[in-house]
Amino acid sequence: MESMKQPQVKNFINGEFSRNGQNSMDVLSPLTGEIISNLPMSGMKELSEAVQAAKTAFTLWSSKTLKERIQVFFKYRSLLEENIDELSKLVQLENGKTYGESRAEVEKSIELCEFAVSMPQIITNEIQEVSRGVECRIERKPIGVVACITPFNFPNMVPHWTVPNAIVLGNTVIVKPSELVPLSVMRMAELLKEAGLPDGVFNVVNGGKEIVEAICDHEGIEAVSFVGSTHVAKIVYKRASSNLKRCVALGGAKNHLLVLPDAHVEMTANNVVASMSGCAGQRCMAAAVMVGVDKIQHIIDRMIIEARTIVPGENLGSVISKEAKERIEGYITEAEQQGAKILVDGRGATVPGKEGGFYVGPTIIDYVTTDMKVAKEEIFGPVISIIRAKDLDEAIQIENSSNYGNAAAVFTQNGGLAKRVMEKASAGMIGVNIGVPVPREPFSFGGWNESKFGVGDITGKSSIEFWTQNKKTTTKWNPEDKTNWMS
Repeated sequence: MESMKQPQVKNFINGEFSRNGQNSMDVLSPLTGEIISNLPMSGMKELSEAVQAAKTAFTLWSSKTLKERIQVFFKYRSLLEENIDELSKLVQLENGKTYGESRAEVEKSIELCEFAVSMPQIITNEIQEVSRGVECRIERKPIGVVACITPFNFPNMVPHWTVPNAIVLGNTVIVKPSELVPLSVMRMAELLKEAGLPDGVFNVVNGGKEIVEAICDHEGIEAVSFVGSTHVAKIVYKRASSNLKRCVALGGAKNHLLVLPDAHVEMTANNVVASMSGCAGQRCMAAAVMVGVDKIQHIIDRMIIEARTIVPGENLGSVISKEAKERIEGYITEAEQQGAKILVDGRGATVPGKEGGFYVGPTIIDYVTTDMKVAKEEIFGPVISIIRAKDLDEAIQIENSSNYGNAAAVFTQNGGLAKRVMEKASAGMIGVNIGVPVPREPFSFGGWNESKFGVGDITGKSSIEFWTQNKKTTTKWNPEDKTNWMS
């Protein structure tokens, strides 16, 4: 795919694009290292304009029925399908994924819209006669203006984790995309407007740290969702919640795959390597540590063969930036210096014709010990560390010792051993013979430990709790019935 210059990134407030902000920042394509656009670095002034627009729009939008609100997303889903090739190429250009991975991301966004339009079948108000002639009723009501801060690794999909659900449930939304990948969200704004979403219901404010802090502080925002690194997730959660907002902040991961000697060799090797290298390892469900239990050399040998079929620029995309490439390669070098063995080395990868791009090849590191940084810290690249354990109990102990808790998986043909891992692993999402155990709708995405801060979820069926509040009504119309404490 050829790199191409894109239009200037603009904020989208009250249905209009505007170029407002004190400074600007260049946007690079990691495929080539070339500048493809630039974006405004907005602050509290621009955010306040978006909040006011969203607050004004909320009055009318929240008064519509759920059935009325979902009609926009029926149309919008069709527009995603009609424009899937263009949207996929845009993800590829700004994020560096392969075209196939980019298209799969947009297909997931379509699936997320399908879940949002199913809300009338999921949400039914509760009603019960709680005393003679007295009824209690619970209705779900939107909470108001909400903000979604999204990461660089899924510029199309992660905004769709939150925006369709939040809007269908009656809220109005402000999105702050990663400053590294602002193009997909700008196109999202255009398509939502084309689908008939009223002005002010969906707004986009671009920028960096200043705008994130402004979102956490602004008194007109009722809830904040965040997806990104654990370091920033902690800051956002503390700051937003200290300002009395609802907040769920999803952080990083260090996912452990426990491989037992009886695992199916080909399936395991394929799954582990694909989990490690898919999306260049830049996903919080990627395999990061393989814990090999007892005699698993035959599986490692097969993994080496699989890894050598993955070629940067062909079936492996770039990492997001020059800094990311240097950081990832630094982890590999440090592990080698500490005595680990590099079985497949992805350092120094280049792609002919795209020498300025940011590429790291697939990397397998063996004989890693639990005290090494590659075993403990999130690398966010196509790198897997192999730690060897004498038995399953030790393997589970190694997994449990991680500060993170997004995902864990076990590869075995023994159901009893798989169940032990399912019960004992300290992670919110578990896989059995699956390298990337992402739950699909209506099941919610979300980890444990330092992979998530806050209560509840921002995706799936349980996100309804986060994006709405309960209104309870008690009624009595029968004066002739005996009076009791409820009446």
